[in-house]
Amino acid sequence: MADLTSYRTPAPAPELPPSTGIGRGWLASPRLWSGLLAIALIVLVVTSEGRTIAADGTTLDLSRAGAITLVTFIAAVWAWAFTPLDDTFVALLAGTIVVLSGVLDSDRLFSALGDDTIWLLVAAFVISAGVTSSGLADRAACWLVTGATGVRGLVHLITAALVVTTFAVPATSGRAALSLPVFIAIGTALMSQGKQHERLVRALALLFPTVILLSAVGSLLGAGAHLVTSRVVQTATGTGFDFAEWLLLGLPLALVSSHLAAELVLFGFLSREERRRPVALTIDALAAASPTPVTGPLSIYETRAAIIISTVVVLWCTATLHGIDPAIVALMGALVTTSPRYGSARLKDTLKKVPWSLLLFMAATLALGDALMTSGAAEWMAASLFAGLGITSSLPFMIVVVLVSTMAHLVIQSRSARSAVLVPIVVALAPTMGVAPDAAAFASTAAAGFCHTLPASAKPVMMFSSIAEVPTYEPSDLRRLSVVLAPVTAVLVLLFSYFVWPFLGLPH
Repeated sequence: MADLTSYRTPAPAPELPPSTGIGRGWLASPRLWSGLLAIALIVLVVTSEGRTIAADGTTLDLSRAGAITLVTFIAAVWAWAFTPLDDTFVALLAGTIVVLSGVLDSDRLFSALGDDTIWLLVAAFVISAGVTSSGLADRAACWLVTGATGVRGLVHLITAALVVTTFAVPATSGRAALSLPVFIAIGTALMSQGKQHERLVRALALLFPTVILLSAVGSLLGAGAHLVTSRVVQTATGTGFDFAEWLLLGLPLALVSSHLAAELVLFGFLSREERRRPVALTIDALAAASPTPVTGPLSIYETRAAIIISTVVVLWCTATLHGIDPAIVALMGALVTTSPRYGSARLKDTLKKVPWSLLLFMAATLALGDALMTSGAAEWMAASLFAGLGITSSLPFMIVVVLVSTMAHLVIQSRSARSAVLVPIVVALAPTMGVAPDAAAFASTAAAGFCHTLPASAKPVMMFSSIAEVPTYEPSDLRRLSVVLAPVTAVLVLLFSYFVWPFLGLPH
């Protein structure tokens, strides 16, 4: 007979006194040490004489307004990186502090909400919601991938399709939400053919967010960070980036980096035999797994959505010819998209899908960026940081900018927050290093597009890491890809900075 005493419920453990919070785990907490570092930096700013030497030998004095802005900025960066506080809450709190301290007028903070950048994004999200509800995007993607006869062809067709979505849907999270049903439809169709495609489906799950993040640099609306960068450059130099300029500079990098990443996924996660394996995706198989119709003639709403998005993109690219502000173009497109007789969606329904938290965050970070530039805090901090590194020429400066921007996602998950942190510093220091501010800012923003290391590094990566319908990747797969993709992305940005963008009108 079994010894029943071995199955007795264990006696309750003796009650321990409340934890003091001090222990080995507490001492190893990144939040503790990062907080101490932030406090040390704040004390240094407050107690210093506020004087530093720039790379060109000039002396920079930190004003009271600059010191207040810098202290607020350091605290905001620490909160973004190491606390569970909402990014928008932190940004609005920082904006409120700089207003109460007299660094910014309240009108400047509130006017950021009415900035044409915010209106441009609102209207673009409305147009995007109309395109999505029409089913045009799902149909186009399904018809495109049915042309693939092999694994490599399928991967690169998907990559090309994802690059095109950069111009139809603003923000990477919006594009991820749009493409997720397409991936599930493709994965379901492949898995229905047998287990031999399981590794391919996992590789595709990795490909989708990778290309979504890297290709965002192709459009000014590809990420909110791009609009933050343009605004900071405009504050510093008087001229930002328009849609056509960003397209000319960013699209070549988006194409090269996306298709290169596709090859890295192919070679890193599929064997030679799997890469050469034929695939046969029929439109009927995709239609069975798609949530929207993808067969038959285009519906009237799909046709109208195609006309609207094409017209809006063409008008954005030709703004210098007709002189209509891009925000007005987007607003006209949004009105047509939601018009009672012509549109494919209702205005009140599309407005519910607009990420208002993101827009508030952007407005607050735009105001904080203005405070950093106008108070002199960004220039003083940039000179102080780089003086210790001994960097006085353009190439080492650009290397440091690109490397820091590439790895910044490990500390600050929000792409817009990374630009709000890095770009004012880069823009302030670039002239002293012999680099054009807009060139340095564009390189920093392009490098910050890499954010693949962890599932929490970006929303698209998180969204594709937890799918119940089809196989997906593991966190270890992300690390394997990132070890190769991070240096490749950084080198690509540097090569474009010195050998491509100067010929496209952006000299370094």
